[in-house]
Amino acid sequence: MPLASNLPRTFRQLSLTAITLLLAACAGAQAATSQPGATPTETAINTTPTQAPINDTAEPMPATSEPAATPTATPGPDDWTSAPVIPVISANALAIYEHGLELGNDPRVFSKLGDCETFTTWFLTPFDQQPQTYDLGPYSHLTAVIEYYSGSFERPSMAARPGFNASSVFAPLWADPERCESGETPIECEFRRNHPSVVLIMFGTNDRWHLDEFEAQMRRMIEYAIEHGVVPILSTKADNLEGDESINRTIYALALEYDIPLWNFWRAVQPLPNHGLDPDGAHLTFGANRFGDDDAMQAAWPVRNLTALQVLDAILNATEDG
Repeated sequence: MPLASNLPRTFRQLSLTAITLLLAACAGAQAATSQPGATPTETAINTTPTQAPINDTAEPMPATSEPAATPTATPGPDDWTSAPVIPVISANALAIYEHGLELGNDPRVFSKLGDCETFTTWFLTPFDQQPQTYDLGPYSHLTAVIEYYSGSFERPSMAARPGFNASSVFAPLWADPERCESGETPIECEFRRNHPSVVLIMFGTNDRWHLDEFEAQMRRMIEYAIEHGVVPILSTKADNLEGDESINRTIYALALEYDIPLWNFWRAVQPLPNHGLDPDGAHLTFGANRFGDDDAMQAAWPVRNLTALQVLDAILNATEDG
């Protein structure tokens, strides 16, 4: 997106090279907005681990004269590969949601934070389009969630742009000057303008350039959402550009620690040809949103859109049951 002519002189003097790098295809772009992570702050809702710490070995059971209950397995660092695609919504997530309603958040609005694969009109946008450009097939029950969140699917996010990484949402430089206030960060602008109750957080592809900062910035993002009563839903990514799957491990560990929903998109695309990735190993394979068409569902994009709807449906069902 071109810089507006009314930006401060410092911003106008940014080199063409830097801007070009940031707005390049997100698979190969290095976001130029990395900032040191802030020290995490306490939040009103639980932000301390509610499950056993992740480790490779289990502690021995103490000796007792009473029959021992069957121990609960401690999640290991690689258990993210078998985590369900669609999460069970925890009591802590519901508490965040209820707190958000008290703060004035809109239960019918969700937000999206991410890079070009979040920014693109291929992601969720079709569910707001008329005439319909999708076919739910055997998932007709998802009509209810599409109607409930109507307007959020197509609405551009102030915190999703090509080249973004986890640091970018905290950089005022990348806030839309026509829609955001002076000095406001993209995430602040998005939450202020739309008062979402849920946020889909989809980072990692561009963060391979800043692995040392990724966890701190994700914590900062999670805690900002919790403080504002917005349920953060973390998504794993399909690619492994960092080479050791460490980003997905971190995302999984953070979801466990904060007891928030994990959308394990990585697992959903594993059965697909080339695991749902284009030859570049970064971008998702494209297909029409025809959920009853076996051929169409061999591409990653309809799988991503379907599973995103299912995650939102899980939130809707949990909050209605509550």
